[in-house]
Amino acid sequence: MRKDGIAAIGLWRCGAAALLLALAAAIAAAAPAVTARRVADDAWFVQGEAALGSAANRNFISNAGFVVTSAGVVVIDALGSPALARELLAEIHRVTPQPVRYVVVTHYHADHVYGLQVFKEAGATIIAHRLGRDYLVSDAAQRRLAATRLVPADRWIDADTTLELGDERLLIRHVGPAHTPEDLVVFAERSQVLFAGDLVFRGRVPYVGTADSRSWIGALGGLIELHPAVIVPGHGAESTQPLADLTLTREYLRYLRQSMAEAAAQLEPFDDAYEHTDWSAFEHLPLFRAANRINAYNTYLLMEQQAK
Repeated sequence: MRKDGIAAIGLWRCGAAALLLALAAAIAAAAPAVTARRVADDAWFVQGEAALGSAANRNFISNAGFVVTSAGVVVIDALGSPALARELLAEIHRVTPQPVRYVVVTHYHADHVYGLQVFKEAGATIIAHRLGRDYLVSDAAQRRLAATRLVPADRWIDADTTLELGDERLLIRHVGPAHTPEDLVVFAERSQVLFAGDLVFRGRVPYVGTADSRSWIGALGGLIELHPAVIVPGHGAESTQPLADLTLTREYLRYLRQSMAEAAAQLEPFDDAYEHTDWSAFEHLPLFRAANRINAYNTYLLMEQQAK
């Protein structure tokens, strides 16, 4: 090959590399920032996008919170990647010099736990419900091992637990099976902030999957009885109108069950049932098109089983 041809290839490769670097920089600049927002004197959270995970949003699609006490920090969930968790840890250090003592895992879904290794390396004790062990040995978890290192809890709990640290008392309540069998919520008594995990999706259609929607509805009723001043949901902005937002999630689940139960009882095929159902009360919500059909299908199968 002539020297000028080799030089041209070299220039093309340099140009391609520069283009890829520029594209990566553009994606990083456009991605949502992990920025802590204060919701009470000692309580903060970071808010992910109301979207499916992608390269553009770096899988920053869920929330994580933290409570600052006089003896250290308690973090609730760890976001969807080690990179995001490092940014969350940096935000915590920006807010307080106190070390992270504990991380409470609301449930073992990827967008909430893939950052755990960062907090483990920082010396935090990880607390989760023992039913989360089932996820760690599941096919879904094993398929994703190449993406990150899955981190088990240091303390597996199987009942409601009180965590006292410094001047704060945190109630860790098991509310599953609901969104998942292992669902935990965390209620900070002093600030009256409820970190609700994925029991509450604010301003978007919930991801129901194969959840036990009947128990989920019951669990939402129990959260209403706590009378929190603020709710930090697993997805969406914080709520200072907890009743309205708890009710939205509950009514969506109720409507899924009612409409799909009627279809299953009449032996109506799912595709016909979905087409005939009036979704107008929810179709304006973000991720309706992405999530609603699979939510309805799984609920249809669930109602078939429960009718037997």
